[in-house]
Amino acid sequence: MALKSKLKVESLGVAVFSIFYAIVGVAIISILVLSNFTIPHMVVLAFLSLITAYGLFRMKKWAVLLTIILFFLGTAFSAPLLYHSIMVEPFFSSLETSLVNLTLIGYMIGLFAALLYVAAKRENFQ
Repeated sequence: MALKSKLKVESLGVAVFSIFYAIVGVAIISILVLSNFTIPHMVVLAFLSLITAYGLFRMKKWAVLLTIILFFLGTAFSAPLLYHSIMVEPFFSSLETSLVNLTLIGYMIGLFAALLYVAAKRENFQ
């Protein structure tokens, strides 16, 4: 039996973005734990990411709205961080800086791709 039929996934794209949001939510929770919860606004991003992952996986109509909200919140939090990181140190000054910058760029690209895909498929959500 195929994995798609076991999980009852209607669309591969929705499954990919559901996994993207789940990974982002878990990663943000990991960052929060490692920082001793000194970044309180990240709790909102983690919570919304995990709820959006569930909503996309279940093809819920409210997941479309959460995807839009997360696009703006995620961009509002990550773009200034990326800008500050680049202004303080050159992009490829060290391996750690490069990985942080590339991760932030990948996150913003993922948010944009998810927004475009979910907005295009919004009629399929119930």
